[in-house]
Amino acid sequence: MVQNKTKQAKTNYAKIGIVAAIVVAVAILGVVIVNAVSHHGGVSVDRAVESISSDAATGADLRIALVRMDAIQSEANALQDLRKQRESYESKLRDELTAEQKKLEKEKAEIEKSQDVLSQDALQRRVADYQRRVTKLQRDLTERAQSIETSYQKALQDIQAKHLDPVIEGIIAKKNLSLVIDGRFARMGANAQNLDITDDVVSALNKKVSKVKMEKPKGF
Repeated sequence: MVQNKTKQAKTNYAKIGIVAAIVVAVAILGVVIVNAVSHHGGVSVDRAVESISSDAATGADLRIALVRMDAIQSEANALQDLRKQRESYESKLRDELTAEQKKLEKEKAEIEKSQDVLSQDALQRRVADYQRRVTKLQRDLTERAQSIETSYQKALQDIQAKHLDPVIEGIIAKKNLSLVIDGRFARMGANAQNLDITDDVVSALNKKVSKVKMEKPKGF
């Protein structure tokens, strides 16, 4: 029965979103624990939680806000500049690919013309050399494209750790917030004033940092 519930939870995960999926996962965990206790003669749930405080946050005490991370990524100056740096490297890579493709196409045409001139062994050696160059080009371009993405992700992590997280923490302290929710997984009613702090985060982040240099990718 636990296996069936676990399978159903995995099926529902994509439909109900990450927050609900966490709730389902916790519920399943609870079933597993209860079954394990009943099978192995452990203490009852009441006994297990008897030492836990009954204190909990109430609605009147909570000050909640949400932040739209997708909007920050598209609107913050430092992140816009970082995307331009990545696009510049990608443009260089595309230009090199186009140039190398033209060279290989020219060589391929020459090989085809020389089929009736070269000996069978010489032709095979030339074809093998051509194939090695094609394989090497594909490998090099793949590695360099991956290096661009690695450098970009590292720069993103640096911005978050050194700038974005401190800004959000500062706003939490200033507004005396209890909880900040990722706006991608939340729904906001029309009467929820001052709930979205995305613009505040973008404004403060722009003041703190405008550019972060992306580490030069390997192969450039």
